[in-house]
Amino acid sequence: MPENKKIMAYDAGLLEYLITPVNRKAATMGKHGVDSAGVQWQEGSPLHAWVDYQRGKSAMNVGALDAYAVKIVRMNYTSQLNERSRIKYDGKLWQIMPGTFNANYRQNSLQFLMQQINEKDV
Repeated sequence: MPENKKIMAYDAGLLEYLITPVNRKAATMGKHGVDSAGVQWQEGSPLHAWVDYQRGKSAMNVGALDAYAVKIVRMNYTSQLNERSRIKYDGKLWQIMPGTFNANYRQNSLQFLMQQINEKDV
């Protein structure tokens, strides 16, 4: 591993929460072509992350009317998450807010805002 690569410390409390990525499941080929059963979601393995409320000027910039429904997530880089992923955290379902997904493989960092959604919207 390169010396300049940053690693968030587990023991420092920076990665004290577990989030579970939920990604779209690939469509399967059925007897009559591509299966059209609708969008299906598949849970991945839990990941360590730092989760906190979005505060201050940055919360106002993203238009967060309900500050408790928007959280900021910081974690080590992983390929399990992308902009279209959903997140299970604290018994609720969250979506990654558009334009906030910042992944940096070289610095081993991943940061995004997530907004709580209803399970019926899935």
